[in-house]
Amino acid sequence: MSQVAEPNQQRASEDAAGAGGGSGLRLRALTKEFATFTAVRSLDLEVPSGSFFALLGPSGCGKTTTLRMIAGLESPTSGTIELAGRDITHAKPYQRPVNTVFQSYALFPHLDIAENVAFGLRRRRQKDVDEQVRQMLDLVELSSQSRKKPAQLSGGQQQRVALARALINKPEVLLLDEPLGALDLKLRRAMQIELKRIQTEVGLTFIHVTHDQEEAMTMADTVAVMNGGVIEQMGAPAELYENPRSTFVANFLGQSNLIAGSVVSRSADITTVDMHGIAVSVPANRTHTDSDRGWVGIRPEKVLIGEVGEQLDAPGNTIPGGVVSDVSFVGVSTAYLVRMPWGQELQVFSQNTGRVRIFAVGDAVELSWRPEYAFLLDHAQDASAGAAL
Repeated sequence: MSQVAEPNQQRASEDAAGAGGGSGLRLRALTKEFATFTAVRSLDLEVPSGSFFALLGPSGCGKTTTLRMIAGLESPTSGTIELAGRDITHAKPYQRPVNTVFQSYALFPHLDIAENVAFGLRRRRQKDVDEQVRQMLDLVELSSQSRKKPAQLSGGQQQRVALARALINKPEVLLLDEPLGALDLKLRRAMQIELKRIQTEVGLTFIHVTHDQEEAMTMADTVAVMNGGVIEQMGAPAELYENPRSTFVANFLGQSNLIAGSVVSRSADITTVDMHGIAVSVPANRTHTDSDRGWVGIRPEKVLIGEVGEQLDAPGNTIPGGVVSDVSFVGVSTAYLVRMPWGQELQVFSQNTGRVRIFAVGDAVELSWRPEYAFLLDHAQDASAGAAL
């Protein structure tokens, strides 16, 4: 468990509170205990109204349980849930202004697309149902398919029908539970763009649960990374990726090189670290430990690779003595493993621009990175946390 989980959770909640006021979703000390484990631990969270929010984490981290408590499908052991200023902690699912879109579309096979979308409105005997359905099918770009049955549509089209059926009820919050998990990669990426477009157009609060890092970062305004029932870190996707505050976030959200080091000095702007005899610099605002030992973190795509003695365009942190131990050509880039003098293999992603030759296994190389791209994490945290999930 990350030692920074609880402070980060508190700071994230306070930041969100400032952004969203009291008009969105608010969870306070929300806990869910089962017979043999605690799925969610005293969770504090605020989701501003109108935002696209993602709960991201591996299986068993508590994200789906949190979603189910918001929907009313699970009862909290303790804590409260407020939506638009109303306490809905113990309200029945049908009493909540919430709709859920699941991975399984759960469409009615005997009804055509228009009637699937109209189903909730007809049950409540609302007026102007046909006009509302027309507008909703326009929104999800399925007007021409309105008289087809679900089985006649592709998986992506069925998902849009499920989305329209939920949105037509005008919920305060739309919950998305791994909604794209059943789609193939190309279609999933197209639907990510579609979901973001639709959310922007309708202006509703979307809460999206996923284990897919790319999916969360592509669509969400704010991402909360969950681990062990708590939020490790929450913020804009770029902030989480560029400046992770725990080893779990650094490894789960993309890939990171984490290298042991000892703090030599601290100033208002820079932390200087001895990294296996090499002095490297880390910005103070990317230093997340008060200890005298830490993990120097650098993303593989931020590392430059060059010939021995070559002047690399990354002044500040140059790491000599590397030997290429593995090369993988992946089209737009080449992925290297480089064994360093202290025995650790570092990952390097080098873009294939044609300006630099592709190195071979056994080549002697030097690595370099700009200090502003590095971060420093607490050495007490597990350097492999989140890496294999």
